[in-house]
Amino acid sequence: MQIRLAKPEDLYRIVDIYNQAVDMRFATADTEHWEAEEKQDWLAKHTRDEYPVYVAEIEGRVAGWLSISPYRPGRKALIYTKEVSYYIDQEYRRRGIGGELLTYALKQAANLQVRTYFAILLDTNLPSVKLLEKFGFSQWGFLPGVANFDGKVCGHLYYGLSVDNIK
Repeated sequence: MQIRLAKPEDLYRIVDIYNQAVDMRFATADTEHWEAEEKQDWLAKHTRDEYPVYVAEIEGRVAGWLSISPYRPGRKALIYTKEVSYYIDQEYRRRGIGGELLTYALKQAANLQVRTYFAILLDTNLPSVKLLEKFGFSQWGFLPGVANFDGKVCGHLYYGLSVDNIK
């Protein structure tokens, strides 16, 4: 497995993998598919020096991805706090790819001037809860019953990690 920065030509795989999460329900709060053409700007704004998107590639195929995004853009006091999100292709789940992507992101924290990473996830996404806790993230917040999937309600969890001491 190789982890590298995403390239524009990876966008269709990134979108495909994300749309798998949409179809699963309860893996993202989005209920409608992304369109690659609509996400070109999103990828362009995820610059290598500040907000990269990393992909995990296996035998030339993108198997998963992780993005680092701003938290409350424009608020200068929060520039060292960044959101981490990750998605794995259904064919490659439970192979440690999410852990490899998180490991890579944590190693890049100093280069990206990150002091705090956090992840926002649905409380029904137990595999992500376990993965985040394995990497030292802890629950920092909970918004009960805020997500509604056609009458099925779940909460939003905020998991955070101070990365100041990670080398």
